[in-house]
Amino acid sequence: MHYDAIIIGAGMSGLAAGIRLAYFDKRVCIVEKHYAFGGLNSYYRLDGRDFDVGLHAVTNFASPAHRNAPLNRLLRQLRLSREDFDFQPQRYSQVRFPGKSLRFTNDVAVLVDEVAREFPRDADNFRRLLADVEHYDDARLDAPYRPTRPMLREYLREPMLMEMLLCPIMFYGSAEEHDMDFTQFVTMFKGLFCEGFARPPGGVRTIIKTLVKKYRSCGGKFRMSCGVRHFETDNGRVVGVTLESGETLTADAVLSSTGYVETMRLCDGASSPSPRPSPWEGEGEVGRISYVESVNILDATPASLGHDATIVFYSDAETFTYAEPREAVDLSSGILCCPNNYEGHEDMPEGVVRLTWLANFDRWASLDETAYAAAKLACRDRMIWQITRFIPTVSDHVVFTDVFTPRTIRQYTGHLNGAVYGSPRKRRDGRTPYENLFICGTDQGYLGIIGAMLSGITMANVHVLAKE
Repeated sequence: MHYDAIIIGAGMSGLAAGIRLAYFDKRVCIVEKHYAFGGLNSYYRLDGRDFDVGLHAVTNFASPAHRNAPLNRLLRQLRLSREDFDFQPQRYSQVRFPGKSLRFTNDVAVLVDEVAREFPRDADNFRRLLADVEHYDDARLDAPYRPTRPMLREYLREPMLMEMLLCPIMFYGSAEEHDMDFTQFVTMFKGLFCEGFARPPGGVRTIIKTLVKKYRSCGGKFRMSCGVRHFETDNGRVVGVTLESGETLTADAVLSSTGYVETMRLCDGASSPSPRPSPWEGEGEVGRISYVESVNILDATPASLGHDATIVFYSDAETFTYAEPREAVDLSSGILCCPNNYEGHEDMPEGVVRLTWLANFDRWASLDETAYAAAKLACRDRMIWQITRFIPTVSDHVVFTDVFTPRTIRQYTGHLNGAVYGSPRKRRDGRTPYENLFICGTDQGYLGIIGAMLSGITMANVHVLAKE
């Protein structure tokens, strides 16, 4: 079967790319190795309950008045309305470090006031940083890499303020240990602090079902539970996509959301058709940032137990460490997310608390099934104990807990090392050494759920539609 475009992966970026191409009467097929849509941001049912995977918050929740904001550009490109996603805003969130706390909402002025309260010496410096961030063009595809920490030191005098800004931004988008690209920092700063958090009351399934319905209505095709064995290549092009069943599909263009290194390994022998060295051979191309997360179901809402923050990012040290830990999990920092504490979520049937920690993939991957199950149980108990720091009586109200690990992430995304954000090196233009094979999603470099969808749209626009 021949298509105008084959898209590898039915996650947010793949679905958005498929919709965009199908709108213009392109014959499009999305190939997904699993039975479920969503990739990193999916959902499942267990013990009679629905669980989200990956969705703490949708960032970039801009008002309709901000026409050029990522959310509003996305809606125009996909011809969807705000009502289709039913996003509801957060109440407020926090960053907590030893002796310091910064509260923020979807109104950036709240954070400005908080910085002035906790770090008065840097109040004006932070306002200058904010002004420069708001005018920075972070959508450009040719932005050079620049580390963020040296850039922030040009603005801020207080080291802890820098760490407190980096903590939520890196947790929600950095594939790089200890630092991140400044353009990506700006993208996340805008998404978290200038625009803010939202979530549909129905969780991530609301977003996925909307995208799947739209794609199908435009004539797009799916091949689900259908893994890719390899790409057939010839003379610098992908000439066929061979499925695990042995069937081969052909297309004029292939967009892959499975990750750059993972995509290159599907190419015949993973050898470059160009004379330059094969960059995917390098050790530094494979990401190391992964997580363990517990989802805890309560018989009461967090607010009724005295906790009304939507999300809390915390660090027990003044210097935030963002790296793969030596042990299975790193308790020194994490994220506490309470989906009930979004506006419009009052009708959720039960209370939900999610706790996320940095994790070591190799430690989890080396366990046999018996040891793995025991480690998950031990981790669950440690996580519940950790939540008591924020909700002291929570252990009396937990009725069910599920834990997912880097092994889970590896299984459902295909990312090596269970790397949530893929490779530290991004390809913002989406190009590979093969002239008709392009990267979208995590390793293209746009961040967050809105960013993932915009990545798919942008790559479809630039590499398929613009070539007509």
